[in-house]
Order: sequence, then C-alpha cells, then structure tokens
Amino acid sequence: MKITKVEIIPISTPMKRAQIMRGMTLSRIDGVLLKLHTDEGLVGIADAGDTSSWYRGETQDSITSMICDFFAPQILLGEDPTKIEKIVGRMDVMARDNNQAKATVDFALHDLVGKSLGVPVYQLLGGKTIDRIPLGLVLSAGEPAAVAEEALAVLKEGFSFVKLKAGKGGLKDDIAMVAEVRRAVGDDVDLFIDVNGAWTYDQALTTIRALEKYNLSKIEQPLPPWDLDGMARLRGKVHTPIYADESAQELHDLLAIINKGAADGLMIKVQKAGGLLKSQRWLTMARLANMPVICGCMVGSGLEASPAAHLLAANDWIARFPQENAGPLHIHDCLSSRGIRDDIARNVPLYENGHLTPNDGPGLGIELDEERVRSLITPGKSVRTVTL
Repeated sequence: MKITKVEIIPISTPMKRAQIMRGMTLSRIDGVLLKLHTDEGLVGIADAGDTSSWYRGETQDSITSMICDFFAPQILLGEDPTKIEKIVGRMDVMARDNNQAKATVDFALHDLVGKSLGVPVYQLLGGKTIDRIPLGLVLSAGEPAAVAEEALAVLKEGFSFVKLKAGKGGLKDDIAMVAEVRRAVGDDVDLFIDVNGAWTYDQALTTIRALEKYNLSKIEQPLPPWDLDGMARLRGKVHTPIYADESAQELHDLLAIINKGAADGLMIKVQKAGGLLKSQRWLTMARLANMPVICGCMVGSGLEASPAAHLLAANDWIARFPQENAGPLHIHDCLSSRGIRDDIARNVPLYENGHLTPNDGPGLGIELDEERVRSLITPGKSVRTVTL
C-alpha cells in the first residue's frame, strides 16, 4: 500500500456558545481536515482541531503549508503508510516544532493502518485497558453565579471534576469565581483552575495562597511556559499541586520539569505531543516520574476527539486518571452525545454520563459527513491536494 494523494480541507466550525479564557473569546474553531489517499482505495482521515497562534503557534495556513509543501512531497507520497515510526522520525528531522501538523499526519496514518488491518486504533496501541474514560469538564470563565450553576449541571451529568478558566477579569474576579463555585458544589468535588501561563510570579504566589482555603486539587500552568525555575520556586511555597501544560511539550521539556521539580502533574494534548506515537513516549516518561497526567483537547469535532479517545482507553498509565477530552461537547454546548448535531463525524465517540467511549470500527471508527464538511470550508480558503 502506498500514499498517492494528500488532501487538506480548511474548515471553520462555529461554537454554539463562545468560551472565554485568558482575556480572549473563542467563538469558532479554525481547523484542518486531512485525508491520506492510497493506491488500495483506503483513505486515512484526521482533524487537527482548533489552530491557536497563542497556544500552539500554528495556524490553518502553517499546518497546510507544512503538510502540503514539505511532508507530502518529501515524505508521504509514495510511502507505505504502515511505517509510522519511520514517517514520524522523518517529520521530526525535517521540521522543528510544528507538532500539531505532525500529529494530524500521525492520526491519519493510524486511521489508515487500523482500516487496513480491520481493527480499531486502540488495538494498535495495545488494546483497551478500560472500556470507557471518566471525564471532567472545562468551564468558560464568567460571572461567578453563572459558572457555579453550570458546574452543578456538569456534576449532575456524572463528570468527575470541574476545571475553571482564569482570565475574564482581574485576579479578584478569579478568586470570586472559585469561591462561588466551591460554595455551590461543596467541599468534596475535584475543582481546579487553569491560568494558561498568564500570571507573574508575585501574582501567582499571592493568588494561590488566597485560593488555598477553597481546597483546589491543582493549579494548571500558573506561570509562562518558559519559567520552570519560577514554577519550581512557586511549588515550594504553596500547598496546592502545580500542573504543567504549555511548559510540557517535547520529551526534553518533561525532563527539565522533572529535574527541576517544577510540577506535581502534567497536562497532555496529543496534538501538543506530536501525535499518538510520540504521546506514548511522553506518557512513558510521565510514568517513570510517577506524575499523574490529564489529557485535554484542541477543541474540535468527533474526529478530532477520536485519536485521544483511543489512547486514553488503551494506555495503562493515563487510564488511571479522569480526563478532559471533550471537544465536541464544547463546540455543541452540551453535556452528552445526545446534544451533538451537525458534526463532521456522523458517529461521534460516545459521551454519556460523564464518560467517553471510543468507537469500535476499523481505524478511528469515524465516518465523515462530507456534505457538512463542504459547508464548513473556511471562507476565502480552498482545498489543497498534492499527488504523485
């Protein structure tokens, strides 16, 4: 089997309700849909999820260019798609960073291999460790009373934890939001806040100490990604566990975090890590350091959520912790699959009772709604194809 055509479709999906984080508003998801065509008629598919210049430093255009202008002509076309290790290694040699572009290729390759063997991707990753994945849910920053009401609805649905987003107002607003949510949900609920690296050291120290009476289970990325020394110093002066997200991308980042004692736990996104193959290495390193891991998402369709769903069900280490891979729920503003309408995936992975279940079909197990895909093509942009 050989790859004969690489196709990129830029898509923009409106969110039914905008999300607020770090002083910005997310109202639509600008993603990239990849199709890898083969000479045997099989097609591997992947959705990059939201492209974010501030988080990943990648955009629709940069991902499209990296795949179509570099990976496709020099690595993918004519290659056997079952040689995932070889292809991922060559992408890493060809391009620094660009992990979301690399991950999108990796996802489509795993989809192709699963389809060619007639097995789900989780089987390629070692088989299921758990049948369904317990989830928590991330809430948009907002007015304290409204966020508290939403948190209660999330817990009633069966989700395992609630994560809040800092940044709608000032530090006092963040504290007020946490206080109101904790009052509403009670003392036993797993509650934490994500700062997305927005605080200075002094702000982080003062704010975390002020929040400690609300018994948060963790603070996610309180300082900028580069400030591992500050994270380590901060960790030694507060009681709330510190988790690293933006700081934890490549394996050398994890090594530095571990060696400096800069975090108590880690946040992974499979796009941030560079795909499923590299995520497995990432999780092995976390396991060696005995550090818990929570997997988020780049926010996307049922197709975007699928690679992580397969990994979370298969990997023994990450399967021990509740996760937050819930992109379709954010887009469609709902708490279960019952509320998902007009997704590009006809068969979104099952979200039910605060749990996620990956599809059992070959590959990622996703069937595309091609009409919906065409309706979401980003205005002013067009499909790109590269062929042998």
